[in-house]
Order: sequence, then C-alpha cells, then structure tokens
Amino acid sequence: MKKTILVVDDSAPMRYLLEAMLGQRYKVYSAIDGLTASKWLSAGNVPDVIVSDIQMPNMDGMEFTKNLSSNLLYSDIPVILLTAMQLDEVTLYPNVVEIMSKPFDPLKLLSLIEKQLIVSPTVIVAE
Repeated sequence: MKKTILVVDDSAPMRYLLEAMLGQRYKVYSAIDGLTASKWLSAGNVPDVIVSDIQMPNMDGMEFTKNLSSNLLYSDIPVILLTAMQLDEVTLYPNVVEIMSKPFDPLKLLSLIEKQLIVSPTVIVAE
C-alpha cells in the first residue's frame, strides 16, 4: 500500500511539480493553502507526511503547522516546510522535521520523506 503525502502550496506550478515528482512513489493529495488542507484532514484523511509551503493566503504554513501540532490526531505527522523566504527567526513546532529553501534539491526532499516514512509508523484511523 502506497504511503500518502499531502502537498500544501498556493503555487499551481509547484503543486504540479511535487505531485509529478512524488506521485511516482506515493499517493499524493494537494491543497492550495492551510485552510483547504485542514478541511481535507477534518474529512478523516491522514497523510504519512506533509510537505507545505510557508507563505500562502488564508492560512499560511506556520499557522497550519501550529494547528497540526496542537491537535492529537495530527501532531505526530511529520511536516517538511518549503519556503522562498529568508527566515531569521522562526517558531518551530515539534512536528516540523525540516525547513527547506526554494529552490530545493528534489533528491534531498525525496530522501527526507523516505527517512520520515521509516521513522514514523503508519497511522491507522478507526472508522
């Protein structure tokens, strides 16, 4: 069974790139911002890893990550943040495993996702 990756990014070209790159190995769902991703999660979906942009409209990646870390259902899901911003100081939540600068090395992102999938157990949600 393929592991599931949730991609959250407001840039359509970036979502398509990540979907194409990750879709060869994983089941990939994408959302245009943290609010849309939160709605997808609240419908009972639980990804194995989340790859999220930081700067997005409606709900940015930091607020989305903060909400995930404070919810017991999602606080163990590893989050990889992508950003084109220079970050001098950032509040990291326990579920953030890496902040990668854009443009990013695709092989490094794949390696990081693989590492998280080995470390984190599959989440099973009772129906």
